Amino acid sequence: MRHTERHDDRSEFKRDYDRLIFSAPFRRLQNKTQVFPLPGSVFVHNRLTHSLEVASVGMSLGSDVARDIIRRNPHFAGTNIEELGTIVASACLAHDLGNPPFGHSGEKGIQTFFSEGAGAQLQSQLPPEVWQDLIHFEGNANAFRILTHRFSGRREGGFAMTYSTLASIVKYPYPASSISYVGKEKFGFFTSEAPIYKKIAKELGITFSPFGGARGGLYSRHPLVYLVEAADDICYEIMDIEDAHKLKLLSFEETRELLLAFFEEDVQKAILERIEQEHITDENEQVVYMRAGVIGKLENECVSAFLHNEEAILAGTFQGSLIKQISERQRKAYEACTKVAFSKIYRSKPVLDIELGGFHIMGTILERMIDAIIHPDRFYSKQLLCRVSSQYEIEAPDLPTRVMAVVDFISGMTDVFALDFYQKINGTSLPIV
Repeated sequence: MRHTERHDDRSEFKRDYDRLIFSAPFRRLQNKTQVFPLPGSVFVHNRLTHSLEVASVGMSLGSDVARDIIRRNPHFAGTNIEELGTIVASACLAHDLGNPPFGHSGEKGIQTFFSEGAGAQLQSQLPPEVWQDLIHFEGNANAFRILTHRFSGRREGGFAMTYSTLASIVKYPYPASSISYVGKEKFGFFTSEAPIYKKIAKELGITFSPFGGARGGLYSRHPLVYLVEAADDICYEIMDIEDAHKLKLLSFEETRELLLAFFEEDVQKAILERIEQEHITDENEQVVYMRAGVIGKLENECVSAFLHNEEAILAGTFQGSLIKQISERQRKAYEACTKVAFSKIYRSKPVLDIELGGFHIMGTILERMIDAIIHPDRFYSKQLLCRVSSQYEIEAPDLPTRVMAVVDFISGMTDVFALDFYQKINGTSLPIV
């Protein structure tokens, strides 16, 4: 049966969500490291499962905030306020699209190739703004680039997303060239996408504060950024604890103590009684039960924090994150999880091994690719550049564009593709006919 006409009642915000779910960059997240090495017999989180969980929490955060706003302002019923959950969930799906392979070591691999490695020779050949983009390479900024970038002129790039969704993923609304002024290591968009963010900010009424006596300035965060950030904060910290238990980096007793600490003593007792009543004897399942309660508690706390600070958030004067505004008990329990994560998870042997290996792989691929675009007439360069998809401006006439094309190509790789590519260019893996 042929369908000559399609009826589509989706809102533009729901279209954002669906475009992301079915996109290739989102699908590739299933083969990108979150924290722990990709699974063998024990399945832990990768970038894809993390993004889906963050989107689920983000949907709850946005929907709960919208419900309270409409309760206080009934005339907002039937307006786009009801779409807050979908917008936040879409932004959550997109927030890690720009992360390179091998987790945070992939980011470090790109940064230090230019600041400390063979790429340092390019500093004098690149505009200062582009150089700052490279030595501070940031996955969040790269996500914004993927969603908005226009490739060459041959066709439109980007995802045709709504401005609200795009603005909601920019946690650090300034370019890398402003880092020294802000005093932070992260930024929200590359130089090439700065005009796009400026246009979005103007259309959405995001306030801009110029630097005193200096070029540039800072935008306020879009209000929904705080909800996207809160969903991410909740998921990565709590889910890392669960994964660490599965991998036996944390004992069951340690994990239970960390999770139950989020609740008052009477609630702790009720949780343990419910586990016993429902005959949940498997320790992993008990952790799942407690973890679900913690995420629900933190979601409620962050909704309350947003509504309590709503005026400052809308005015663009709110500072910090929602997770730091939660009740004292939950904040202390969250900080305890953070402390344990740094001492027993992020410095564990499996995590360090993937970071060390990934760092070397990223540096090697970058070195070969950058050399190829600097000397494109050499035989090896021609062969290597033939491996790059035509969607990347690898043959652009100007060096800055070619360098960013290399970074685009490499940051889009999955862990497995990067390892395979590394082995092939080193001659340690050849196809067998």
